[in-house]
Amino acid sequence: MSIVVKGVSKFFGQQAAVNNISFEIGKGEIVGFLGPNGAGKSTTMKMITGYFPASSGSIEVNGLTVDVDQLETRKIIGYLPENNPLYLDMYVKEYLHFVGGIYQIKNCKKRVEELISMVGLDIEQNKKIGALSKGYKQRVGLAQAFIHDPQVLILDEPTSGLDPNQLVEIRSLIKLLGQEKTILLSTHIMQEVEAICDRIIIINQGKIVADNPRELLHSPEQSQTVYVEFEGAIHVGVLTKAPGIKNAKSLKNGWLLEGDGHADLRKIVAQLAQEQGWLVLTLRSERKSLEEVFKELTKKK
Repeated sequence: MSIVVKGVSKFFGQQAAVNNISFEIGKGEIVGFLGPNGAGKSTTMKMITGYFPASSGSIEVNGLTVDVDQLETRKIIGYLPENNPLYLDMYVKEYLHFVGGIYQIKNCKKRVEELISMVGLDIEQNKKIGALSKGYKQRVGLAQAFIHDPQVLILDEPTSGLDPNQLVEIRSLIKLLGQEKTILLSTHIMQEVEAICDRIIIINQGKIVADNPRELLHSPEQSQTVYVEFEGAIHVGVLTKAPGIKNAKSLKNGWLLEGDGHADLRKIVAQLAQEQGWLVLTLRSERKSLEEVFKELTKKK
């Protein structure tokens, strides 16, 4: 595994920002790290990068213990912090050469040119960073995170401030990089998670509340609500009292049916329609969205 987090906690005084969390991420995996503000996402990312020491537990990156091998782990990690600190008085190319020099990159000039093209900074490369829009500053931050060709990428809100066209480009870049690298990214954009992530981890109040909730979205329970439209009139009592149907809500053009969870509701409806001679025009499962699952798992108790 590229990232192994075991029983990690982080306290600030008496306050637990992260409370005994564990997860593993493998090579070539893009994992979305979700949670409401203050849930512990950024703190966890900072511990993985070695920026914060853990109060307890252990973190390994490519077999190296972060607290012990700090210098070596930083060589293999690319990190884009949430606030994206940049030297605003430096020019884009100047800044990337500066970062490349810190990592002692061979043929730094060629690498900088590659990155400028990769993240779409061509037309802005000769400007001062302070003169750039938020979206282009974010691209500079991504470029510095990629510059040393790290094996692991930790990206905290990587698409913050990007316009819709830029979003598509950067998502595609992250997806491409994820074929070879391990990527952990946080975001509040659910469509982004569904578009590029192989797996999702949700944290709330410092604790992991779900690891890969995609399984929740596609579990048998989630297929127990269906929308159905029939042609012509049907016997309502037969539909609402049929075995396996718990609730039936009449809508403008059809019915929203909820099953009791013991069988595939689509089969029940199809069989009932066949027995009654009803013509089905539409029959589809109504699944919860990732946003709905997220809200359920992170609601205040």
